[in-house]
Amino acid sequence: MSRAPAQLSLGVGLRDDATFVNFYPGPHAGLVDRLTHQLDAGGEPFLYLWGGEGVGRSHLLQAACHAASDRELRALYLPLAELGHFPPLMLEEIERLDLVAIDDLERVLGRKRWEEALFHAFNRLRDAGKRLVIAADAPPRQLPVQLPDLASRLTWGVTFHVKGLDDAGRLAALQLRARVRGMALPDEVARFILHRGPRRLGELFEVLATLDRASLSAQRKLTIPFVKQALGW
Repeated sequence: MSRAPAQLSLGVGLRDDATFVNFYPGPHAGLVDRLTHQLDAGGEPFLYLWGGEGVGRSHLLQAACHAASDRELRALYLPLAELGHFPPLMLEEIERLDLVAIDDLERVLGRKRWEEALFHAFNRLRDAGKRLVIAADAPPRQLPVQLPDLASRLTWGVTFHVKGLDDAGRLAALQLRARVRGMALPDEVARFILHRGPRRLGELFEVLATLDRASLSAQRKLTIPFVKQALGW
């Protein structure tokens, strides 16, 4: 039996809620479609996502890994914000996997050992016909990459700019997440939560989870008075 890639022992888990089902695509329908079909025959071998904090980059990478797992394919999510302080041994033998999703690429750039390991991993994945998706905070040509060969490789893929949602999109995303949770979230209640709640979508979804638990416990529907009571607003 072949030995599993060494990095699998790190056990970086995926969030259960980080799926395509509860991601509101907004202006990013084309990107979601590319990610959804990346593992199909003829799918794009390399996708590159960039954007600011809180726009959904990590959600999309994890969703791609969930989708691969649902198809009984092997995928690995590598958030370098958490793993970048390790040596890049986790990149060894990743060409045995079907999909590799590397998040927070900017966290390891400028470090010779990491850049060389990424360059060689990129080549092995390409030669093996496997799929790679990378996310970072800037487009490829604006990254502080020191290794010219790696800088060149990063421009090979299809690049997408992941942008934050406007208020209408945030409202739609909040209501989509509520529907996935089986919650009835009337428009006026959703607008109230957006007005009074945190700006970051991830934090808004945490508010929604709190309300879901409170509503189930109290056997109450979501109304503005109940939201005020449950959240202490």
